[in-house]
Amino acid sequence: MPSRRHFLAAASAASALAALGLAPRALAAQGLRLGSAQPFSLDSLIARARDMARTPYQAPPAVPAEVLDKIDYEAHGKIRFKTADALFAQGPGAFPVTFFHLGKFFRVPVRMFILAGQGDGTVPVQSREVSYRDDYFDMPADSPAHQLPAGSGFAGFRFQESRLADQKAKDWLTNDWVAFLGASYFRAIGDLYQYGLSARGIAIDVAQADRPEEFPDFTQFFFEPSAPGSDTVVVYALLDGPSITGAYRFAMQRKQGGGVNMEIDKSLFLRRDVARLGLAPATSMYWFSETVKGTGADWRPEVHDSDGLAIWNGAGEHLWRPLNNPPRTMSSAFSDQHLRGFGLLQRDRDFDHYLDGVHYERRPSLWVEPVGDWGEGEVQLIELRTDDEIHDNIVAMWVPKAPARAGSAYRLRYRLYWQQDEPFPSPMARCVATRLGRGGQPGQPRPPQVRKFMVEFKGEALAGLPFGVKPEAVITASRGSISYVYTEALPNGVPGHWRAQFDLTASGEEPVELRLFLRHQGQALSETWLFQYHPFAAREVY
Repeated sequence: MPSRRHFLAAASAASALAALGLAPRALAAQGLRLGSAQPFSLDSLIARARDMARTPYQAPPAVPAEVLDKIDYEAHGKIRFKTADALFAQGPGAFPVTFFHLGKFFRVPVRMFILAGQGDGTVPVQSREVSYRDDYFDMPADSPAHQLPAGSGFAGFRFQESRLADQKAKDWLTNDWVAFLGASYFRAIGDLYQYGLSARGIAIDVAQADRPEEFPDFTQFFFEPSAPGSDTVVVYALLDGPSITGAYRFAMQRKQGGGVNMEIDKSLFLRRDVARLGLAPATSMYWFSETVKGTGADWRPEVHDSDGLAIWNGAGEHLWRPLNNPPRTMSSAFSDQHLRGFGLLQRDRDFDHYLDGVHYERRPSLWVEPVGDWGEGEVQLIELRTDDEIHDNIVAMWVPKAPARAGSAYRLRYRLYWQQDEPFPSPMARCVATRLGRGGQPGQPRPPQVRKFMVEFKGEALAGLPFGVKPEAVITASRGSISYVYTEALPNGVPGHWRAQFDLTASGEEPVELRLFLRHQGQALSETWLFQYHPFAAREVY
């Protein structure tokens, strides 16, 4: 039952929103306090980011560190935004917004604003800040969060799947489908209703030997009310960091049973030189899989949010690069121009390959589709060593060819697809498994520097081969020698499921870059498989 305090606050908010041309029911949040109205437009947000880049970086206002330190993992887990105060809880649109609280691991305050107006000149668009108060949250009476002052800010936000179903229900919000939390990180569920990997607004100097990585922050978000019944929400964001500023527009669509699509329009401005500027970055976790079997690292057969990098390059070739947990930090670059798309995918969807209730088999894939021509550059893959699933150790991103110098500006548009499979799959057979083992011949001594590779492909292009015809495996290696090459249909009765096997002999510790595809009579039948083999790491496993 709403209290008198909630009623008075709602009346005040209703009056303010009516002045902005937004119906009182739009907030449907009976306790939110709003600041004064200010003009807003995407152009003005871009201009603001441009002006900020011309001045030295200023960190966000400090929140009492001694209080944040007390809001540890356990204390933070006991803090939950009240559903009665959710933004847009009763419309317009289908999706309400709830906010994350600050804490030990989410220390940067983020300011939230609601937009109102038509944006067509009839009613000017204005923004009002949602002021932070601890009574927006359910938390224990002795929670250290009560010690934060009013107006401290939030840590992030999430859109919920649906809104008011039964006003008498105690907790009427279902699962969330997109969340922004920490630096410029955000993520969405796919059509299998599971979170997994994350996207980022920007990646600055990832894995650079001469400098630490920088993590710019989304410091302000602006929420545009959706049309009634719309499945799309629009959010604007301001990015700020020591080396960069930016203005973003996110149009995010929750597709019925089909995952989440986003269209992103961003303008970036560099304060200083950046050695590695990562655009449209994705971050994931890969610990181990069926590729290389370790000796008792964990009880599960596989642990990863993504198992490979897929690229559709400007020449029309589809590439598949299985991920590694390398012996040391590795950076791989795939040069291209007129890129058509890339993504970190989770192709293995078999529960028996994971055996875990956290359901790695349901983790979404993330595909990046450029809108317009991004010119020359590289899809870069960064792989870091990890010994646990709690660390994100994979980054994939687009890095422009031109150096990122202070004063440079970028305008970029792209689409993100969060779903179980890539949205533009190759018509050719695709790689479904990569396995390594000891090389050599059965029944004979196995030489220590020889590794056997078994690479599986499946697809209609292989299913159409005449009976008795075998595809040819076309293999190249950056060093070492290839032997014992063989292709065969898997003895599982599945049409179009073939594997290519070969032995690689390579000494030393430097990685070997491998490339393989299947063809028949000069015609490619499969996507191109790429792999980075580490001989030294393999000796440790076998």
